[in-house]
Formats: sequence, C-alpha cells, structure tokens
Amino acid sequence: MAAYILRRMVSAIAVMAMVGIVVFLLIRLAPGDPAAVMAGRNATAEIVAGIREQLGLNLPLPVQFIRWLSGMFHGDFGTSIFSGRPVLELLFQRLEPTVSLSVLTLALSVTVGVSFGILAAWRAGRLVDRLLLVFSAFGYSVPVFVIGYLLVYLLAFSAGWLPVQGYTPIAAGLSSWFTHLILPTVTLSVPYIAFVARITRASMLEVLSEDYMRTAAAKGASSYAMLFHHALKNAGVPILTVIGLSFAWLIGGVVLTETVFNIPGIGRLVVDAINNRDYPIIQSVLILTSGLYVVINLTVDLAYTLIDPRIRY
Repeated sequence: MAAYILRRMVSAIAVMAMVGIVVFLLIRLAPGDPAAVMAGRNATAEIVAGIREQLGLNLPLPVQFIRWLSGMFHGDFGTSIFSGRPVLELLFQRLEPTVSLSVLTLALSVTVGVSFGILAAWRAGRLVDRLLLVFSAFGYSVPVFVIGYLLVYLLAFSAGWLPVQGYTPIAAGLSSWFTHLILPTVTLSVPYIAFVARITRASMLEVLSEDYMRTAAAKGASSYAMLFHHALKNAGVPILTVIGLSFAWLIGGVVLTETVFNIPGIGRLVVDAINNRDYPIIQSVLILTSGLYVVINLTVDLAYTLIDPRIRY
C-alpha cells in the first residue's frame, strides 16, 4: 500500500507539472492581449506597452513561467490584472457558493442515482425499470442550461415556488440559503443522477446474475439482504469509480449553472476572468481544480479496498 501511494504521488506530481505547462501556454498563446483590454480602445501603443511592462507580459515566456511557478510554491497565486487584488482572496470570497452547490449536488446525485439504479435492477424489465431508463436517457442527453431554464420557467416563473436566481450566504439564514440552492442543485444533479443510475443498474444486474446470488435466493435470503448486503457490495467498485469521475464533469457544470442562476461563485469568476483575459485567476483556478481532481482520484483508488477486501495494491 505504501509503495502504491508513493508511486501515485510521483505520477501526480508529473501530471501536475504537465498541467501547469499546458495551462500556462494555452493562456499565453490564445488570441487577445489583457494589456490592450485594460488600456481601452483609444489607447496608444506606448500606453499598451507600458501596461505590458508593468504586468510582466513583455518578458520571455520561460521567465514568466518560472516566476509564476515560484510564486505558487510560496503560496502566491498572483494578483488579478483587473481588480488588483490577490487571487486567493478573490477565490476565498467566491468559495462558499461553489462549495455549497457542489456538495449538495454530489449528495443528491449519489443518493438518488444509486437508489434509482438499485430499484431499476430489482424491477428489471418492468414498468419502473423502463421509466427510469427513459429518465436516464433524457437527463444524460439534455444540456444542463436547458434543464436550468426549463426548471426556472416551471418552478420559478409559472409556479412562483422558488427564487429565480441569486445566492444567500449561510450566515443570513439556512432557510434562505437552501431555498436559493434548490433550483441550481436539481438542475446540476439531473445528468449525474441519470449517469450514476445507469451504471448502478448495469453493475447490479451483472452481480444479480451470478451463481452465488441464485444460491442465496435458494437459501431464502430476503430481497433486502440480496440487494444491499450481497449485490451492492460487489457492484460498489464501478459505482465508486463513476462517482469519482463525475467530479470532472461537475466542474464544468458548476460554471454553466452559476451563470444561468447568477450565483457569485468561482464559476462566474472564471467566466469573467476569461472575458477580461485575467491570466492569474484563470491559471490559479485550473491548477487548483486539477490538483483537487488528482487527489480525488487517488482517494477513490484507495477506497476500493474498503468496498472489496480482495483488492490489493
């Protein structure tokens, strides 16, 4: 186990190094000049050159990369080009809405998706199974922003049950905080519920067809014991893998959902940074999310042994 963790950590460092190089080059080589945007349309070439020198954009790319990498190792992710404030300060200000939306989405997706998958496998070929398959196809195929606008029209505009957009901090009250997050959470959860449900159903059906499951049924095991004690444990590895992979999709979904519902989270911050060519913010968010994704993948791999003790590293 220790040797496996060490190997994974070394590979993670290599992956993060490649991610850093790619992110740095993609941002720098993409069309557009933040100095020109900051200077305005009527600025002269001398003004633009002065801003580029002030921001260090006139330095060679290797020098810029080394300065940026050195700053990150010392906990300095740079300063926003447009606001002039430290990037970490801006990220911490936008962290609560994004974390709240992500945690609620994962909790709802895993709970409902696994439950739907188990129910569909238990009633395979029946009406419930077919309805869940139709829902899974719909949820996995329709874009998140379409689901968001549809729910806004039905539950906010037409019914008036929920607020259309915005975010209320937890400090202002749990009721208002939760009410404002219901629509975006459900919107973002639909494709993940559909995907988790399909994988859970397929994994459960494969396990339920094994000989030892028929033996357990012949011995008089209850449906609850067969589904949760025997089948779900053995089907847990692919389900856990899907949950870990869903994190990568969740990052992109958060950006769209925060834009649709006007939530002041990290997703909206990234969109504004892209529009303004704010290099430090874009790079910092990409690096931090990539690192978090690597950590989650390692955690999922290590969690396999808790589900299936036969797995050894």
